[in-house]
Amino acid sequence: MSYDMIALMMFASMMLMLMTGQRVFAAIGFVAVVASLALWGTGGGEIAFSAAMKLMKWYPLLTLPMFIFMGYILSESRLADDLYRMFHVWFGPVNGGLAIGTIGLMVLISAMNGLSVAGMAIGATIALPELLRRGYDKRMVTGVIQAGSSLGILVPPSVVLVLYAMIARQPVGQLWLAGVFPGLLMASLFILYIVIRCRLQPSLGPALPVGERDVPMAEKVRLLGAGILPLVIFGAMMVPFINGWTSLVESSAIGALTALAAAIVKGRLTRQVFETSVRQTLAISCMFMWIILAALCFGAVFDGLGAVRAIEGFFLDSLGLGPWEVLILMQLSYLLMGTFLDDTAMLVIVAPLYVPLVGSLGFDLIWYGVLYTITCQIAYMTPPFGYNLFLMRAMAPPEITIIDIYRSIVPFVGVMLLALVLVIVFPEIALWLPNHVYGK
Repeated sequence: MSYDMIALMMFASMMLMLMTGQRVFAAIGFVAVVASLALWGTGGGEIAFSAAMKLMKWYPLLTLPMFIFMGYILSESRLADDLYRMFHVWFGPVNGGLAIGTIGLMVLISAMNGLSVAGMAIGATIALPELLRRGYDKRMVTGVIQAGSSLGILVPPSVVLVLYAMIARQPVGQLWLAGVFPGLLMASLFILYIVIRCRLQPSLGPALPVGERDVPMAEKVRLLGAGILPLVIFGAMMVPFINGWTSLVESSAIGALTALAAAIVKGRLTRQVFETSVRQTLAISCMFMWIILAALCFGAVFDGLGAVRAIEGFFLDSLGLGPWEVLILMQLSYLLMGTFLDDTAMLVIVAPLYVPLVGSLGFDLIWYGVLYTITCQIAYMTPPFGYNLFLMRAMAPPEITIIDIYRSIVPFVGVMLLALVLVIVFPEIALWLPNHVYGK
């Protein structure tokens, strides 16, 4: 049997196991170990050992538990309550203003944690009940919260970009900076859509009643102080790192300690909050480490089979496609896989194939990391198995059905696709800031 056929069988076996409901790391790792033992005998066991050593020696991996802990501290201590009150006062008098404020809240939350889970939890527990109580359309608000929370994996410090950095062997700092402008662009497009839609249909997002608009300017200014907190946490992490004063891991520790200090100062750090945050941090960190370990094993076997070179030859020689056509096909395949896989599974399945191919085609791997992350955001919201869809269903009140949740994301997925196209056509949206800071 040819190596190409073996690689195809590995990929098909892995996909079959994933569709049976097996855990991602178990399916990928099992196929990798069985294939390595079948191909190279007992010596194939060295592949898993080598992958484990590589994982343990990758120093930036220590950032994962720091950022996860930071996100859960912010979520469990409900520090975002003050932020939402600020947006409520400043944007409430505008049609769709509270939905606009929710997007602003999500941007700030994204700058304080690297996952979408914290943003979804905050949006569903703080913003959703308030928006429904104010008469906002239930499909509009569920779409707003799902779309806004997805910014957590694009706006730095993104955990997904840390995982991509490890597999693609790219600097995490440059990837984070590359996500800043695309993240702000996407948030701006969300806000533009809300403004236009609520102007055309004011009933979807009514303004606050006149009686609630009469807030003294002194109170409005005081509430602006709530917006300083995420800027302080973000600045405490990023400024020393960008200036070279601290390493990536040290900056992540500063961010976690700053979030913890903020919870203490606000009087929100209880024993229950701390224990829940630590338990969730441990669970998610271990999950990520097992997945990365399985991905490294699978990628090593694939690389040994020459699967990457075979795929490159198939696209460029057999099909006669150009580099841009291959890139578009790869993004389309991500969108297709996103209907039944989450972002981490997609990364570990195809990154060993796609990342070397993208590099050989002459594309910038930092820029491609942003494209991958935007595609993951879309995957978070695409039926039938979008991650955010299930989170929203678990947190939403009974009057919001799964059909409402599915229909709510349609316009926001369209906005995300527009943002993806803009970053593809204009790579400098992602590359200008890292190139400017790092002096390329």
